[in-house]
Amino acid sequence: MASMATSVELLVGGSGRQVEVALRGPLTIHTVGTLADRMPHVPEGGALTLNLSGVTRLDTAGAWFVVTRTGRCTLEGTTEAMEAVLETVRRALPQPEDRPEPAPRGPAHAVARFGRSVAEAGATARGLTGYLGLFLARLARSLRHPGSFRFTALVHHCEEVGLKAVPIVALMAFLIGIVLAFQGASQLRQFGAEVFVVDLIAVSILRELGILLTAIIVAGRTASAFTAAIGSMKMREEIDAMRTLGLDPATVLFVPRILALLVTLPILGLIANVSGLLGGALMSWLELGISPAMFRTRFVEGTDLGHLTVGMVKAPVFALIIGVIGCHAGMQVGSNAESLGRQTSKAVVAAIFAVIVADALFSVFFAELGI
Repeated sequence: MASMATSVELLVGGSGRQVEVALRGPLTIHTVGTLADRMPHVPEGGALTLNLSGVTRLDTAGAWFVVTRTGRCTLEGTTEAMEAVLETVRRALPQPEDRPEPAPRGPAHAVARFGRSVAEAGATARGLTGYLGLFLARLARSLRHPGSFRFTALVHHCEEVGLKAVPIVALMAFLIGIVLAFQGASQLRQFGAEVFVVDLIAVSILRELGILLTAIIVAGRTASAFTAAIGSMKMREEIDAMRTLGLDPATVLFVPRILALLVTLPILGLIANVSGLLGGALMSWLELGISPAMFRTRFVEGTDLGHLTVGMVKAPVFALIIGVIGCHAGMQVGSNAESLGRQTSKAVVAAIFAVIVADALFSVFFAELGI
């Protein structure tokens, strides 16, 4: 049986379940279009033998037809050149992805996963401790050699992490003061002790909420910025270029950023304290009729300066935590954007979590001291 295409001839032979097909002429992109419709049907369980001895030319389109359209078959009459083209096409074909094995379950797997998490947390804590020591060492070197200190970078980062954060910090603290006054008034009114709302606002803002919420906002805003900036430089190999030029990345990148946080976070905490007290005074005036003069008198007479001291002592520690975590995460960024996004998210979560844990430890510490 013979059938003619544009310039390729297809001969079908064989008997029973054995089907033999012989091709003659050029098997190229110009001839394979009509060849698929003329291929014989192979019975179920049968075998196909494809003879290419009569093919005068074989390109990648023809090889693709042979590899994909004929299914499993036996090839005959192929030359070394044909085998090379066919093998190239086979390697270029997309391979089906292996189905992932189901995740193991059971107590042993849960214990192993917990152990790996603990080991990773320990490695991260060790890395953060190393970066803290690196910052302190480079800061000490800058103090011994003031000429190497980058004062312009420090001023720039103070503006970025401090001055530009003032509006959001002040607004947040003002609203927190309003909420505290409103909620405190609704509870204390039941006992006729509305005037103690001033003490509630003062202690809450000065001792805990002012600096804690400021640190959380700065952690979300600044830790991500540090990670993104340093991580982008690492992706573009700018940090390697710094080392090639004899510049220390820790001195150039870490010291100005972390030191800017150490300078500006206490100032932001004071701004948050003032804004929170103003919001509480306003709501106390509107809700309870406590005039600003009475609020000020009660605040001065009933609030210990130790509450402000307790809050401000936390600020440098929070600043170190946020800065070290942001810089450490930036240096862990790989060579792709996915790694940058993942490390940025990790930096924000880790900084906020570490700040809250540190605040809890401070609370226990000051409670034990009776402060």
